[in-house]
Amino acid sequence: MKSKRSKKSNVLTRRQFLKSSAVAAAAAAWPTIIPASVFGANPPSNRITVGCIGVGRMGLGDLREILGFKQARIVAVCDVDSKRVKHAQQLVETHYGKQSQSGTSKGCAAYGDFRDLVARADIDAVSVVTPDHWHTLPVLAAARAGKDIFLQKPLTLTIAEGRLLSDTVRRYGRVFQVGSQQRSDSRFRLACELVRNGRIGKLLTVKVGFGTDPGTGPQPPMPVPDWLDYEMWLGPAPWADYTEKRVHPKSGYGRPGWLRIADYGAGMITGWGAHHNDIAQWGMGTEYTGPVEIKGQAEYPKDGLWDVHGTFSIEYTYASGVKVTCTDNRKNKQGVLFEGTEGWVYVRRGHLDANPKSLLTSAIGPDELNLYKSNNHKGNFLECIKSRAETIAPVEVAHRSCSLCLLGEIAMRLGRKLKWDPEQERFTNDREANQMLSRPMRSPWRV
Repeated sequence: MKSKRSKKSNVLTRRQFLKSSAVAAAAAAWPTIIPASVFGANPPSNRITVGCIGVGRMGLGDLREILGFKQARIVAVCDVDSKRVKHAQQLVETHYGKQSQSGTSKGCAAYGDFRDLVARADIDAVSVVTPDHWHTLPVLAAARAGKDIFLQKPLTLTIAEGRLLSDTVRRYGRVFQVGSQQRSDSRFRLACELVRNGRIGKLLTVKVGFGTDPGTGPQPPMPVPDWLDYEMWLGPAPWADYTEKRVHPKSGYGRPGWLRIADYGAGMITGWGAHHNDIAQWGMGTEYTGPVEIKGQAEYPKDGLWDVHGTFSIEYTYASGVKVTCTDNRKNKQGVLFEGTEGWVYVRRGHLDANPKSLLTSAIGPDELNLYKSNNHKGNFLECIKSRAETIAPVEVAHRSCSLCLLGEIAMRLGRKLKWDPEQERFTNDREANQMLSRPMRSPWRV
């Protein structure tokens, strides 16, 4: 996992991305023989072998989803919590039965270190569902080992890591999908198609809203449980004493405390923001770029263990003049509201509304812009592994959506207007803000 950091990042502009995508599409259309090594030990007609890295609250849910697909087979699980990894192993073996099709007992392997799982030549793809500070390193290792990758959102904890991750995944030609499953929901897709096809006139503003997390008081240090590899759990994050609300519950799969600690995540701005800001970008057609100005403000806990933002308000301005306001749902209601000169479209999970109402039954014609259609997020990932096509939530799009959230977090922390160059991915007016584009990693971890 140790390597020298590249001195120069490969910045991908929208024009460059579309050009490279066109070349890839043309190549895909030409008859070719795909070597068996692309799929590990299995040819395309057989099952895709999957290793699950992280089997906690979200990871266990993703594991159960994968179990529902006959074209996939989970052969390994990994977690730093030995109780959770044992439970996941038993769940997988119970689902499949320990007998393989040949009658030989194979079962499901269990690991405490993701590097051991990634090193297996017989694994085609990995599902990475770890705390946010542990997203980049497993994905880099998997890409370099020739694995295809599903990664839960948000993509990364810093914009610099996001750029490196996107460049690496594409350099190694891996199929990648981030867990932005709203893209595989017909309501969100139709909302974005209505906006991008001009049904509400010229787009003026986008309003994004979602909830926030509470804080908590100081927490006393506790003995590290014998079932938790706490040193590995901390990984590249700064050293801190163990306490239960820093990590995850000792029993059960309740919401973990790390989601509310800045060393491991950015709070709801990336928790829910990675979903709704992604839809805002999709609807605006800005999936491969970003805003040019950002200003934000937020309330932060004055003490206690949980230290991410509370109530907040961010305004993003794009080169087109469109403004996106992203706030807690006391100001903007939960979901995404697109406002134009001739109407509006509002969407959230399970609900789509518009003005005029006739938009709701408005058909998108074959000569109009029809967005990528996926009706099952994990199914789309598995299909793309076999076809080698791009998923509905690919790595560069995921990076840009995550960057939007992290730009907002930086603006909230600094409390002043920032100017952003979305091609160079640098602030043009604030040295301190540029220093917040990356974070140091605790030794011995390096990218």
